[in-house]
Amino acid sequence: MRVALIQSPLVWENPKANRVYFEEKINGISESVNLIVLPEMFSTGFTMNPAAIAETMQGETVLWMQALAKDKKTAVTGSLVIEDGGCFYNRMLFVYPSGEILHYDKRHLFTLAGEDRIYTAGEQKLIVDYLGWKICPMVCYDLRFPVFSRNVENYDLLLYVASWPEKRTQAWDALLKARAIENMSYVVGVNRIGTDDNGHGYSGHTQVVDCLGDYLLEPKESEGVFLLVLDRESMLATRKQLGFLKDQDLFKML
Repeated sequence: MRVALIQSPLVWENPKANRVYFEEKINGISESVNLIVLPEMFSTGFTMNPAAIAETMQGETVLWMQALAKDKKTAVTGSLVIEDGGCFYNRMLFVYPSGEILHYDKRHLFTLAGEDRIYTAGEQKLIVDYLGWKICPMVCYDLRFPVFSRNVENYDLLLYVASWPEKRTQAWDALLKARAIENMSYVVGVNRIGTDDNGHGYSGHTQVVDCLGDYLLEPKESEGVFLLVLDRESMLATRKQLGFLKDQDLFKML
């Protein structure tokens, strides 16, 4: 699977400006890709002011993602602020090339920033079937909670989008490697860069780790679009050879 990871600064609470930015970056991709990954809250930055900027599932940014996916014949994913049923969600959308949408609502809300007081937590893990791959989408703070991401579904790709602050970059790097090793899966982490209007800085460190914990894409700090190819058959062969997932503890989420 050919993936494009976009590491970017974000314009604070300005969906239109961010859509223009990302569309320009995506239009600049000269190679054919199967999946484009945008950061957490890519249309606004990590805001605790959803009443001012939230969109519905029929809103402009969702329609933009659908049009983009159809036009480029690729899947597009990233999270944004969605109002649904009177609640606000940090919702990660997976938009197929057909325009069909699946979504995952961030389960672990970032209490340090008060996200849990403003947004509603998701309850369900999502496994996306796409081009023969099983993809598990997660959002930022979810990275710290390995039980929820445990690979009991035999997924092939664990995907994190984030607004992970620069001061805790060491944890971001360490945890992405840990999730790849323990789940015998590719792990992709896409983070933003720049500084938001709350004065928080972000150093990116967008990266890709294979099922043995080795970098396929070393952490990046600069703005850019990073392209690479993931080989599912190679990953599955390594997983079968080592057999670690067969020995994992079984559990049920309560």
